Amino acid sequence: MDNELLRASVTANAETDFSRSSGPGGQNVNKVNTKVTTRIRIAAIEGLSPSELELMRTRLANRITTEGELVVQVQEERSQSMNREKAIEKLISLVARAAKRAPPRIPTKPTKASKERKLAHKKIRSSIKKNRQSPPVEG
Repeated sequence: MDNELLRASVTANAETDFSRSSGPGGQNVNKVNTKVTTRIRIAAIEGLSPSELELMRTRLANRITTEGELVVQVQEERSQSMNREKAIEKLISLVARAAKRAPPRIPTKPTKASKERKLAHKKIRSSIKKNRQSPPVEG
């Protein structure tokens, strides 16, 4: 993954729309379009290999529209420009995290101490359950 190319591609190809934000803000909420909806076509994202692109598509499937666009909304700040910057950063981080491959897990065996702890715990649970039983009826 080429982070610089990814950042440049998202910044250049992202489309932003503005609307009125919800929540507190007084008269500012009623007058100013501070909520930012940013979208980018998946096909326009550069800097990812085909396998990373496919991985991103599967991980972000619930955020991708039927037109193949990744959509992000930000309304945290009272400033339109700050929200626009946050939306671009959010898009970049979403794509980067989704395309990143996890390192392969190396299986390990349980240690001797962990096996002994497990057995000790099992003995304790066994005695607790044994004490719950009613005594045998003699007769």
